[in-house]
Amino acid sequence: MGLFDSIASEVLGSLSGVSAEHHAGLLEAVSGLLNNPQIGGLSGLVTLFEQQGLGGVIGSWIGTGQNQAISAQQIQSVLGDGHLQAIAQSLGLSSPDVASHLAQLLPQLIDKMTPNGQLPTGGAAGSALGGELGGLLGGLKGMLG
Repeated sequence: MGLFDSIASEVLGSLSGVSAEHHAGLLEAVSGLLNNPQIGGLSGLVTLFEQQGLGGVIGSWIGTGQNQAISAQQIQSVLGDGHLQAIAQSLGLSSPDVASHLAQLLPQLIDKMTPNGQLPTGGAAGSALGGELGGLLGGLKGMLG
């Protein structure tokens, strides 16, 4: 089992009450968020969290210590209704459900994508993370058949 397969297995195993189809959709949504020029990649997501007073939360996911929990309501305040509604519509889920699932998924994915406890620097940050998420999605699709 490759690195991406093991990350996908671990992350998917922790999400309860979500179909395999929605797992893939949620991972694609996270990839889309991180590749969204309006957000600005992982560093832009960090900025969004900081603007909502949640910089320490996302910092714990990037760092090597224990990941702090985040609520669905906090996810909604960071991402805003527009992003959540777009994801919800594409998956056929409600916005509160998407926020709840992202509250479970984001800490784990960001933690796994920053194994050295540091945010990637420079222009490589978005492409490296996007490449890892692309590999993760490929591994996930292989697992789903």
